[in-house]
Amino acid sequence: MNILIVDDHAVVRQGYASLLATLLDDVTVSEAASGEEALQRVARDCPDLLILDVGLPGISGLETARRLLARQPQLRVLFFSMHDELPVVRKALEAGASGYLTKSAPPQVLLEAVRKVLAGQTYIEHGLATALACAGNDGQDPRLRGMTQRELEIFVMLARGVGLRQIAEKLCISAKTVSNYQTLLKNKLQVASQGELVHLAIDTGLLRVGMA
Repeated sequence: MNILIVDDHAVVRQGYASLLATLLDDVTVSEAASGEEALQRVARDCPDLLILDVGLPGISGLETARRLLARQPQLRVLFFSMHDELPVVRKALEAGASGYLTKSAPPQVLLEAVRKVLAGQTYIEHGLATALACAGNDGQDPRLRGMTQRELEIFVMLARGVGLRQIAEKLCISAKTVSNYQTLLKNKLQVASQGELVHLAIDTGLLRVGMA
């Protein structure tokens, strides 16, 4: 059994790789730091399971999943992210993921998710699954429909108060490009100020009060 962990933080990758190698029998765990590297490693190594972060530099985790699953629909993808906002979880499932859990989940939950996804089941962290069910229908706020993953990612970070340069460094794009996204988002979402942007993020469920 081969597992590929894709995360841009080396400490996170190495920690979970060591954990899974210790707790699972007959497993080989490899690592990638970006979506681009994941595309190359999957083509070369044909892993059984991809454990994937949403917020990757360059190609986002969601776009990485879409591309890989278009080529190899048998690949199992488990998103493992700091994001617990329902619109992000929905986009991950729409991209074809077999599971989603947050990085705050204890190791035994990650282990359970890995086993279930490898067995062909779907695994969504309990709290997220409950919230999705309570939202009813698709629960998608109409104001967020049509947004790309990159726009959604930047929207969340802006609403959390992350600076333009920090966003640029995280996504490996220029600060000017982030500024352009900020203008585009304000126009698209019809907000005029940072305060209105934060209010909209809270109103649509993208930002929880006290989580900024």
